[in-house]
Amino acid sequence: MKITEYISQAEKTLFSFEILPPLKGQSLKDLCEGIEPLMEFQPPFVDVTYHREEFIYKKHPNGLLEKVSTKKRPGTVGICAAIMNRFQVEAVPHLLCGGFTKEETENALIDLNFIGVQNVLALRGDAPKSENKFVPEPDGHAFTKDLVAQIIGMNQGKYLHEETETGFQTDFCVGVAGYPEKHFEAPSLKFDLKHLKEKVDAGAEYIVTQMFFDNAKYFDFVKKVRDLGITVPIIPGLKPITTLGQITMLPRTFFLDLPDALMDELEKCKTNADVKQVGIEWAIQQSKELIAAGTPCLHYYTMSKADATYKIAKEVF
Repeated sequence: MKITEYISQAEKTLFSFEILPPLKGQSLKDLCEGIEPLMEFQPPFVDVTYHREEFIYKKHPNGLLEKVSTKKRPGTVGICAAIMNRFQVEAVPHLLCGGFTKEETENALIDLNFIGVQNVLALRGDAPKSENKFVPEPDGHAFTKDLVAQIIGMNQGKYLHEETETGFQTDFCVGVAGYPEKHFEAPSLKFDLKHLKEKVDAGAEYIVTQMFFDNAKYFDFVKKVRDLGITVPIIPGLKPITTLGQITMLPRTFFLDLPDALMDELEKCKTNADVKQVGIEWAIQQSKELIAAGTPCLHYYTMSKADATYKIAKEVF
């Protein structure tokens, strides 16, 4: 089923979460065993991230540097097939502009269609760590709205080459990202929302937000989105803070603010265990308030570590 169908048929707020593919050389077994406890809460779908290739510089004996491609977390398509088979749950792969040509995007969508995937999350993706700005692939997409348009085109039987111009019609439900505190590259929230509307106008059927820790910012974001005439479901993304390092890392990496009330409690913490308890309690209160407001689904960023999310879900769902 499509994500939008699960939402429209639900009688209560749904539970979902996102996982990372294991690092190259690691087993899928540990990932599956790790997320299995979360199946108690009957998630209709699980997101599987995609990580584009990164580059390292290998120094040769002659002193020259060679730029070498490395992909640390391959396997998104295979993981989708595995968790769909094992848990009987919809898998939602992330599909990126960055690192893909249009041809590679088309081929990936064909593979996903063949294994029964019906939902994808379309993202621009970030620049590699070795580059200071996002640069699309030659003959790739620079903007998410264009990636969405290609996916919707395949739903209409439109392929890149003339011989498949009227090919098999796929039936993907496309989600996109939204940023309650704006995307870090956007000069203003209003400008960011304009681009969000372009993604929806291109065919996106639901929105999943970046993590946030202040529900007021989510509610304000939803109001602004609705005022633009966007009616698709908006799923809030949540993540509990679990380590001392995340107190500074999350705001710096994801360009978000931590509320004063949360920081007041975190400043009292001396250990990771203390932080984790505060983070779980804060996320529980966030979740309860969002459910009371009639939010269609809560989406948790687990980083493939289920214990904190399990404790939250146990109190909320």
